[in-house]
Amino acid sequence: MIKLPKLDDNDNAPIYVQLSDHIKREIIHGEWTEHSRLPSVRKLAEMLGISTTPVEWAYQQLIAEGYIYSQPRRGYRVRAMVDSYHAMQIEKTVTQTDGQAPQAQTTWSDHQAIRPARAVQYDFHMSRNNFSLFPMAKWQQTVNQIWREEAKELLFYGDPQGEWGLRCEIAVYLAQFRGVSCSPEQIVVGAEQHLLMSLLAQTLLHMGGSQHSIGVENPGYRLLPGTFRNYGYQVVPIALDHDGMNLTELEQTGVKLAGVSPSHQFPLGMTMPITRRLALLDWAERTKSYLIEDDYDGEFRYYGRPIPSMQGLRDGSRVIYMGGFSQVLAPALCIHYMVLPEELMDHFRDMYKMVLFEQSASRLHQRTLEVFMREGELGKHIRKMRNVYKRNHDLIVRAIQLHFGDRVEIKGQHSSFHLVLRMAATPSSQELVTKAIEAGIQISSTEYLWANGSEPADGKREFIIGFAGIEPDRIEPGIAALARIWCDY
Repeated sequence: MIKLPKLDDNDNAPIYVQLSDHIKREIIHGEWTEHSRLPSVRKLAEMLGISTTPVEWAYQQLIAEGYIYSQPRRGYRVRAMVDSYHAMQIEKTVTQTDGQAPQAQTTWSDHQAIRPARAVQYDFHMSRNNFSLFPMAKWQQTVNQIWREEAKELLFYGDPQGEWGLRCEIAVYLAQFRGVSCSPEQIVVGAEQHLLMSLLAQTLLHMGGSQHSIGVENPGYRLLPGTFRNYGYQVVPIALDHDGMNLTELEQTGVKLAGVSPSHQFPLGMTMPITRRLALLDWAERTKSYLIEDDYDGEFRYYGRPIPSMQGLRDGSRVIYMGGFSQVLAPALCIHYMVLPEELMDHFRDMYKMVLFEQSASRLHQRTLEVFMREGELGKHIRKMRNVYKRNHDLIVRAIQLHFGDRVEIKGQHSSFHLVLRMAATPSSQELVTKAIEAGIQISSTEYLWANGSEPADGKREFIIGFAGIEPDRIEPGIAALARIWCDY
């Protein structure tokens, strides 16, 4: 029998958050055995004296995070957990706040990579966001203030690891929004991901040992394998299953470094459940390996709460966390960051002494962002944009269902800035993309993201459809036009 939680209307957390957190604790502490059945939504609502809505939301959040699953006519049931599930720090669950700092202490084919230089009537580009709502006036006001007060100092070289004040704000931000556990000393700021990955690759090389091969998701983001390959690493593509990177295949490779995108896999969009995340952490601890967690869009989940990072599930985890502000604010700011495990910091500093690189991100932008974050402006902007992108997400899902029906499968819903369409078709993926572009519709195929020319085993075509940067009133006409073009295939 379920132990009923004490729900508090005066608690800052919504009722569904309190309920989902309570059920998580029950599962983690072994109160519920694997595959045991939860009460129905209606039954639990009656037991608690609340409406069915918060119960439904709580169950959906638990499904998204991988604690429970549902089956037709069998109800909601508890997932099987790995043996070390008790090591998870459930109290670090992310909650949405009013944007103020928390009180707790936080001590691959080239022709597709370039956007076609032609008129685009319907822009479903995977990386284009809505920059029209960028808080330009507030940003400019902050820039002017900092420039007046600090111009002389800002013209000199800055901290190679990033401005200290910004790193302090990033540490607070990551604890608040992504459940990351780190101190400012562990954060390295850089102008773009390639540079940070290059610094990481060099740091691991200087360590010696067997850190000279890396397992990567297949399909996956090309920047990670491409960067490490250029530093002499052997790149080992690892297949994905329903839950993300295939752990059995990872074990068999013998690699000591693996790159994953657990919150929203790129490009296929699956969210890695808690059991797989914990199993990967176990693998890293057992084999003395490292995981690179690419959390490129973890703040943008449209149903339920953002799912906490893998890095923060355990203290001292062997996870290198990668993030940035390109999607959250704008790419032109050129501010990214990585969080290194404490045990790597001395190796990073030794590598710096050998190279003596300078900070690549603008000191002015760093200081502006620091103030922007401290005053709560970033949190406010994220909440606003989450609502904007949710609207576009819902519009595009409805449009695809309306105009394609059961001819396509939609993957990667409920978060990020793009969806993946899977469909059976005789023409190649590139032929279908060319047809779309000729009609003024910007989309991409996943084909260039698969290693060694491999594609889905079932032979279906997969396409990335971005929805964040297109005007809402152009979504449905664009999808209708795409369906007409592809209707014969």
